Amino acid sequence: MAPIIDTKAAAVHHDLPTPDPETPIRPRQPYKLSTLCVAVENPSMKDQYGSSSVPIYQSATFKGVGNEYDYSRSGNPTRSHLEHHIAKISSASRAFAVSSGMAALDVILRLLKPGDEVIAGDDLYGGTNRLLTFIRTHVGVTVHHVDTTDPNAVIPFIHPTKTAMVLLESPTNPLLKIADLALISKEVKERAPNAIVVVDNTMMSPYLQRPLEHGADIVYDSATKYLSGHHDLMAGMITCNRDDLAKQIAFTINSVGNALTPIDCFLLLRGVKTMAVRMDRQQTTSQLVATYLYSLGFKVHYPGLADHPGREIHQRISDGNGAVLSFETGDKELSEKIVGSTRLWGISVSFGCVNSLISMPCVMSHASIDPAIRAARGLPEDLIRLCVGIEDPSDLLDDLERALIDAGAIALSAQQNKYVRVPPAHAVLNKAVEQLAIGSSSSKGVVDQEWFVSAPGKVILFGEHAVVHGVTAIAASVDLRCYGLATPRNDGKLSTRFIDIDNFEAEWDIDSLPWSASAPLGHNERHPEDLDSHLIEAIQTGPLGNLDTDKSQARNAALAFLYMYIKLANVHRPSVHFAVRATLPVGAGLGSSASFSTCAATSLLLLSQRITLPSIPPPISADHPHLHHHGRHALEKHSAEEANRWAFIAEKILHGNPSGVDNSVAVFGGALTYNRPGFGKPSGMESIQGFGSLRFLLTNSKIPRNTKKLVAGVGLMKQEQPEYVGSILDAIENISAQAKRSLADSSEFGRDNLLRDLSVMINENHKHLVSLGVSHPSLETIREKTAAPPYNLSTKLTGAGGGGCAVTLIPDDFSEALMTDLLSELVECGFDPYLTSVGGSGLGILSPYPEHRNTNVTVNAPGQVTPPETPDETADRIDGGSFQSLFETKSLSELTGWANDLGKWLYV
Repeated sequence: MAPIIDTKAAAVHHDLPTPDPETPIRPRQPYKLSTLCVAVENPSMKDQYGSSSVPIYQSATFKGVGNEYDYSRSGNPTRSHLEHHIAKISSASRAFAVSSGMAALDVILRLLKPGDEVIAGDDLYGGTNRLLTFIRTHVGVTVHHVDTTDPNAVIPFIHPTKTAMVLLESPTNPLLKIADLALISKEVKERAPNAIVVVDNTMMSPYLQRPLEHGADIVYDSATKYLSGHHDLMAGMITCNRDDLAKQIAFTINSVGNALTPIDCFLLLRGVKTMAVRMDRQQTTSQLVATYLYSLGFKVHYPGLADHPGREIHQRISDGNGAVLSFETGDKELSEKIVGSTRLWGISVSFGCVNSLISMPCVMSHASIDPAIRAARGLPEDLIRLCVGIEDPSDLLDDLERALIDAGAIALSAQQNKYVRVPPAHAVLNKAVEQLAIGSSSSKGVVDQEWFVSAPGKVILFGEHAVVHGVTAIAASVDLRCYGLATPRNDGKLSTRFIDIDNFEAEWDIDSLPWSASAPLGHNERHPEDLDSHLIEAIQTGPLGNLDTDKSQARNAALAFLYMYIKLANVHRPSVHFAVRATLPVGAGLGSSASFSTCAATSLLLLSQRITLPSIPPPISADHPHLHHHGRHALEKHSAEEANRWAFIAEKILHGNPSGVDNSVAVFGGALTYNRPGFGKPSGMESIQGFGSLRFLLTNSKIPRNTKKLVAGVGLMKQEQPEYVGSILDAIENISAQAKRSLADSSEFGRDNLLRDLSVMINENHKHLVSLGVSHPSLETIREKTAAPPYNLSTKLTGAGGGGCAVTLIPDDFSEALMTDLLSELVECGFDPYLTSVGGSGLGILSPYPEHRNTNVTVNAPGQVTPPETPDETADRIDGGSFQSLFETKSLSELTGWANDLGKWLYV
C-alpha cells in the first residue's frame, strides 16, 4: 500500500511529511533524514505520467491567464519541486532557490536599510566579507565583526533598535570555530526583538545541522557544495519559517531575477538524493585524516577531535562533524610545498565535492580579505584546508603522507620507527614571539606590557589651509616629538596625565564610563566616517563633567583618549595609566595634537591587540644605535595604516574638519604630498623620495590660534568671493607642484639651487596665506626679524590653521654667530625658537623584546613613587619594571636622550 501523505503537515513548522499509520495497532516511525533526502515527493504537484524523476520544465513562459506559473523568473515547476524538497529536509516552511550562495546572501542583505547595524563573525568566507564591506561602504549599514564563539562578546554589540541582523557561521570557514547558535539566537531575541538571525549553513548542510530548529530566522546554503555534491552547478538555497520574511525574499528574487534555472534545479534535486550517503562517507574519512594529522603534532581544526574548542556545543546542535578540516604547519613556504606535492587531493577553492580538495585559504578562497584583517582575526597564512571526498580513505591518507614527506614536514624516526613531524626552522623564534602575546588573546602579555610610543611633529612646507580645498600640501616631520607611555594598573581604573598640557591629571573607574552610549567596534572593524556624537556628549557630561572648564586643551585631549578607549576596548577593558610628554610646543601649529593623537591611538591599538609588531628585527647597527632613519619600515605597513586611521579620528575630535596631513606625517614621517578626496583628482598621500635633510628654525609666537575658526573663515571667504579665492588656491597649487619637483630632484638640481628656489617659494606662499586672512601680527613680526639684514632669511607661517608658529629656512652656510644673534633677538621679543631639521622618522614603538632593552639604564627612580602604583607582578613583565616615574619627571631637555637610551625603537 502506498503511503498517504498529509499535505497540510508539509507546511507546518518542523512537521516533516511522514507516512500515516497503516493501522492503529502497528504505527509507522517517522522517516529518518537520510530517507527524506531520497524521497523527492510533493503531493500537491503529482506528475501526470508518474515520472520517478522530476521533469525539467525548460520553458521561459507558460500559456494561460491566472495560472500558477506564467514566467520562469517568477516560478517554475521544477524549481517548486526543489524548493519543497529542501524545505522538507531543513525543518522549514519555505525555501527559495537562487543562482549561487552569494546570490542568496545578497537577497538576504537586501532586507537591510541605511542606518541598520549588523553583527557578523570574525572568521567568515572571503566572499561574505567582501559583500559586507560593500554594503557598509555603499548602503550605509554598520557592520560589527566579533568573535561569535563567545556569546558574551556578541552581547555588547546588540542594540535594542539599531541591530537589524546577526550573521553567523558554525563551524566557520576555515578555522572551524563553533558558535552556540541556540544561545546567541536567544540572547538576540531578548535584547533586539526585531533583529533577524541569519546562519550560513554551507559547511554542514541540512543533513548535519538545521539552524531553524535552534532559533535562526533565515538559513542559507551554497548549494554548490554538499547539497549538490559534484561541483557541476552553482546554486544557493534560502530557508525560513516566517511568512513576513518569505514574502520579502520572494519579492526580491522575482524583482532581481536571480532564481535558479530549471536545468540546475533538476541537477540539484538529483544531488540531494545522494547527500546522506556522500556525507556519511566523507565524515568518516575526515575523522581519520584529522586524527592522523593530530597524531603527527600539527595543530588541527576539526570538531571531531576531543580538544576542539566548542566541541560540546557543536555536538548539541549538530548531527555530525562535517567533511572540512584545516591544519597549521608553522611555515607558509612549507604549506605551499605540501599543497603542491599532493596528487589525489586536487588544488582548488570551494568544498563539498565528491573529489577531495586541498587549498591554502589565505592565497585562495580568503585572499580577498585584506592581509591586515586576516592577521587581526587570527587566520594563519600557513593554514591548509582539506575538503574530504568519497575516495578510498587509504588512498587519501597515503597521498597526504607522501606530500608531507616530499615537503619535508615529516621524516622517518629510527628510534620510534615511524614518521614524526619536523618542526620548521624558525619555530622556536615564533614561539618566543607568541609568548610575548603580541597579537594573541592571552590575558597577560599585551595587557600587562608597558608600551612606550612616540611620534614626530610636522611642518607644512607648502599648501597649508589650501589643502582643505583640494590643493596639494607638502609636509615633513620634525625632530621634535611627542611621547606616550601606557602603564598597566590592574585595579579597574583608567587614568591620564598630560604633563605639558596644563599638567592635567584625571582618573576614572572603568565600569563608570558611558559604555551604553555607543556599541564598541569589532576587532577589525573600521570606524565610520562620522564621529559618534552621542558618545562624545556622554563623555563630556559624564567622565569630563566635573573637570576644570578652563583647561580646554587638556579636556579635549582627554575626550579624544576616552572616545578611542571606549570604541576600541570591546569586551576587554584594560586598566592603564596613560602619560604624555612633548618636546615640541603645544598649540604652535607644529602638529602637536596629531603627534598626541598618534601616540594615544597607537597605545590603545596595542592594548586592544588590533595592531601587531614584527618578529625580532636585525641587531642594532653600531652606526645607528637609536634607529633614527635607519629603523624606518621596521613596523608593518598595515599596523601603521591602522594607527593613522585612528589618529585621524582623534584629530576629528580635536579639530572638527582636519585635512589628515598632520596625523599622516606623525605616523609615516619623512616628507610627503597630500591631497584630500573629493576634488576630481587622485587623493591620498605620496612619499617624496630622495628628500634631503633641511635645517629650519621653528619659532613659536606663543599666540594660540583657533584652527576651526580660521578654516571656517577661509571657507566663508571662498563662498563669498569664489573667483578671487580660487585664483589664490591655484597659485598655491602651482607652488606645491614646483616644490615637489625640486625636493624630489634635489640631488640633480643642486643643493644651492634647491635652497634658493625654496626661499622664493616660501615668501610667495606666505603672501597668498596673508591674502586668505590666516596670518597674525606676531607671525609677521617674526618674518620681519628673520628677513632683516644681516639674516636675510625666508619665513612663512605653518600649520593648517596658521598655528602660532613660523618656519624659517636656514641655508647650509648660515654662520653659528648669526644664529646665536638671531635666537637671542627672537627670545628678547618673547618668542620661543627651536632649531631643528625636517624629514625624520615617523611613529616609533620601544621594542618589547628583552634583547632590545638596555639593562644599564635606570627604570624605576629610587625612592620615587607617583600614582598610580605599578602592578605587583612587574618581575613577569618583559621590561622588568616601569618607566613611569622617570618619564613623568625628566626635564624636556633630557627626555629624548633618555628615551633613546632605553633600547631599540621600531620606527615606521
